[in-house]
Amino acid sequence: MINDWLQAMGTASGQQAAQAAALKDRSRAKAFGITSVNVEQVIQERSQLLQSVLPAFSQFCQNRLHTPIDRMLPVLWDLWLPLAVKIASQHQKLQRPFIQGILGSQGTGKTTMCQLLGLILQELGYCSVSLSLDDLYKTYHERLALTQEDPRLIWRGPPGTHDVDLGINVLEQIRQLQTPVSIPRFDKSAYSGAGDRTEPEIVEKVDILLFEGWFVGVRPIDTLIFDDAPPPIITDVDRAFARDMNTRLSEYLPLWERLDSLIVLYPKDYRYSVEWRKQAERQMIAAGKSGMTDAEIEKFVNYFWRSLHPELFIKPLAQSASWVDLVIEIDQDHSLTVD
Repeated sequence: MINDWLQAMGTASGQQAAQAAALKDRSRAKAFGITSVNVEQVIQERSQLLQSVLPAFSQFCQNRLHTPIDRMLPVLWDLWLPLAVKIASQHQKLQRPFIQGILGSQGTGKTTMCQLLGLILQELGYCSVSLSLDDLYKTYHERLALTQEDPRLIWRGPPGTHDVDLGINVLEQIRQLQTPVSIPRFDKSAYSGAGDRTEPEIVEKVDILLFEGWFVGVRPIDTLIFDDAPPPIITDVDRAFARDMNTRLSEYLPLWERLDSLIVLYPKDYRYSVEWRKQAERQMIAAGKSGMTDAEIEKFVNYFWRSLHPELFIKPLAQSASWVDLVIEIDQDHSLTVD
């Protein structure tokens, strides 16, 4: 399939077919700035980029995704290549490091997306660095003290368990072209899985920062909404917890203000994440690693839905052109659609 694809792209008819396909999907064309005027140049440049990135992408599919490259080629062509080009173009216009926020719940592929974009951006000549909201967790001992103050914060993850000031300082250093930059990292295996801050990564140059997390960019909502919230926010205790987490979100707004753009990885049904997590845990167990049971996963996911329910927080955000630049819808089989 790869050779057929490359051969087709090398012909006039193949280029014309690719141009027609790029214009036919109007949502994708609009998202990536493709018009009848520039489509010929866009497809030519994308074809060249495809050929240059193909060796590294092939290795990525084999070593990290464990998926045949033929299966991933269409999404590389239709999504990852034009998205990387768009991010690079936004960086060029700013004349300073570009900070791309990526919001996605469990199982949406945030980490994979950052790795793929990093691979393509490197081929384009840019130094990109990935930072997860998880890397900003408070230290183990700080979270122990936090649990003493609020026993409801039994797991790291909800608002209040991160060092927001640390994140602001890092993003501001990058925006101000300071070098080198100390990128925080978090070791989830420390303290028997409780996790703790580990040695930071020292980076000399950052052109583009890919900042991802399960509630990156999420904003507080009207507290009256919790009076009629969906499950698992059922009891008065649940509603009190949801309201408190909503209040804590305000602490993160200065961090979100440092984002230059926000992409949302949006499951068509937020409940897909439960099954995705179960599949991942089963694969880990089958490989001889420790993993959660289905019941433990449901308890775990419900905890996060009680803190920031996707229907209440992510759905309205994904529908807001004011805060979000691109929405990538994800179907149950992980197929992707640009909206």
